[in-house]
Amino acid sequence: MYVWARLARTLLSGSRRGAYRMGGESRLRFRCLPSDIDSNLHLNNARYMMLADVGRIDIFNRSGMIKLARAQGWAPMLGGLQSVFVREIKLWTRFELVSTLETWAGTQVIGRHRFVLDGNVTAAIVMTTGGVYDLANRRFVPIQDLVDRLDAEVTPRPPSEAEEIFMSSHAGLRAIAKAEGGKPTLDKEKRAG
Repeated sequence: MYVWARLARTLLSGSRRGAYRMGGESRLRFRCLPSDIDSNLHLNNARYMMLADVGRIDIFNRSGMIKLARAQGWAPMLGGLQSVFVREIKLWTRFELVSTLETWAGTQVIGRHRFVLDGNVTAAIVMTTGGVYDLANRRFVPIQDLVDRLDAEVTPRPPSEAEEIFMSSHAGLRAIAKAEGGKPTLDKEKRAG
């Protein structure tokens, strides 16, 4: 089940938390609920991704990007993600989600979502890559064009080594997925034969 109530609460409280400035952070507080857990009684791995969505949408909403995207006929799209789990978030535990737009190059933006326990302890990190798709022109929008339209005076920093590795890995896996395009895998061929 998706996190609709949390998303609604985040959108409704956005104006109270102020505008998002490029280079800033979105900080959202949550508690691990019974609907969030798996059989180990801790935050389900899929729930991390859903909550990262909420953090991303908070940034898009508070920066004005959702309004701009609707006006232009654009759609923000997630391209891929990588996650690492360091500490478990147990049932009823409070935690904070710290989301940032780290940098961008061309049509690709790198996001980071850090799940934080008390004492500033990192429980998990989700790194994302995505873009903004121009539906009418069937192309991705250069991120700097988007930043300029939002009147955000910020220059992207060069990607870190970890971000370069992530983008390269993402591009490689994406190429494999496109090349396979529905072809049966070796395992399927073995089972069929």
